[in-house]
Amino acid sequence: MNEPEAHPSNEFENPSTPFIAIVARIWLRLLRSQFCKILLQVKLASLTVLVYDEIVMPRKTLEISLIDFTQSVGLLLRRVRAAAASHELSLTEAAVMKRLAIDGPATIADLARAESMKPQSMGTTIAALEEMGMVERKPHPTDGRQVNILLTAKGAAVRKSAADAKRTWLAQAVAQLDEQERETLFKAGEIIKRLAEK
Repeated sequence: MNEPEAHPSNEFENPSTPFIAIVARIWLRLLRSQFCKILLQVKLASLTVLVYDEIVMPRKTLEISLIDFTQSVGLLLRRVRAAAASHELSLTEAAVMKRLAIDGPATIADLARAESMKPQSMGTTIAALEEMGMVERKPHPTDGRQVNILLTAKGAAVRKSAADAKRTWLAQAVAQLDEQERETLFKAGEIIKRLAEK
């Protein structure tokens, strides 16, 4: 009489147990162990570093680049304005004179809207330009309650002189760059213009 066949008490010793099932059971047991918890913590820490490197660092680099870019543009504008500093015009005064030169006579209210200023602040700017002889007041052709602001001959001459001085300084500065740098600078100018027009 044959004795009954002995069954292994351990499932891992049973050759009929699929290999994948054994591996799955081992993995489940590992998940319950303290070792696995430590391993997961290490993996999560590595993931945090990866996320920091891939997301946070580029954003910081972008922020630094934007700061550098803003400072560079600001420095260039100050140097260009310094070339015409003898005319002693503020940015607002220069902007108003440019608008009058391009668009022609305008009321204080029109100029204030165009420059996104309060009419009272624009009135102060016009008064300063008028005192310097850069602009003058003329009756409005259709509305007797209003006056138009016009650029005087002196204002036009000063504006042209200031523009010439700025252009001369900038041309001399750009001439000191090599051909590749000039090409890069002019391409950057096109990009800046697109940004400003958005």
